[in-house]
Amino acid sequence: MSRIAIASITALLIAGHARAAEPITLRDMGSFHVGGRLVEISGKPVKEVMFTPGGVPAKVDPNGTYQVEQMYVQYFLPANEKGAYPLLMWHGGGLTGVTYETTPDGREGWLNYFLRKGWAVYNSDAVERGRAGWAQYPDIFKSEPVFLTTSNPFERFRIGDGPNSYDMDPAKRKVLPGNRFPVEGYENFVKQNVPRWTTTDDATVAAYIAEVDRVGPSVILFHSQAGSFGFKVAQARPDKVKALIAIEPAGIGDPAKADVLKNIPTLIIYGDYIERDSRWPKIRANGVAFADAIKAAGGSVDIVDLPQAGIKGNSHMVMMDKNNLEVAGLIQKWLEAKGLAK
Repeated sequence: MSRIAIASITALLIAGHARAAEPITLRDMGSFHVGGRLVEISGKPVKEVMFTPGGVPAKVDPNGTYQVEQMYVQYFLPANEKGAYPLLMWHGGGLTGVTYETTPDGREGWLNYFLRKGWAVYNSDAVERGRAGWAQYPDIFKSEPVFLTTSNPFERFRIGDGPNSYDMDPAKRKVLPGNRFPVEGYENFVKQNVPRWTTTDDATVAAYIAEVDRVGPSVILFHSQAGSFGFKVAQARPDKVKALIAIEPAGIGDPAKADVLKNIPTLIIYGDYIERDSRWPKIRANGVAFADAIKAAGGSVDIVDLPQAGIKGNSHMVMMDKNNLEVAGLIQKWLEAKGLAK
């Protein structure tokens, strides 16, 4: 190869790096809480609590009115907005909005990617997650929270090669062949895990509806557990939801109301290794059946199995995988094709 050709390639690489490193310019950013309700609790004994070691005990009366089931939303509005509508990002079970902020190995996440593309991004911590806060159980949340062991996501999110693939020693972990999850950052990923309740779905849907009502017409991008939330909110507010992007949805909407979604373009994305998993073939089949119901009603649903699109090795955490920006690019092109990017 000639020196001129090498110099040209080097210049392109430097220019590409410079573009990626350009600052994100915002016209505004902020946060708010939305949704929730007031609940009265009574019949509890008064407690004496020492809030600070060596301090003075204080009496705490747990009886009274509580604010519960609200949701936290942080928004970023780019200076040069190109998305036709705001982009709402909804995370999966046992996780928070950190899902979209960065990757476990420190690369740029989807939040930054779509900001750079000119989308106004609204990133949430859903009911009972992160900065949304918690509530008492069983008084308000009707079950105990579910906590995950360190090994659980490794084996359940299609990172490890089946049961018992996780080991505390990174050198002994059995990773699916060709898997693109950044296993070197796995410990950083499990630090993101938060308690999850199994009895708060209705409250979560209500809070997401409140977000859509506040933000207005929007595109919704949602992952895993939020599959049922995204579809159900769209069914509740079909006039305000302009597109749905379902990343490996673990749940669906109301099949009896599939026709309500016929005017909302929908993209459903599935990653790799599904046929090797004990749960995901059935989960995917449910999603495809729901998509078929929407299409039978005259709707538009595009289903992308990433391996068939030439994008291979994706775990359940598609937005964190090493090819996450390639998948984000696919989503961006789909949005452009639907006329949703200016």
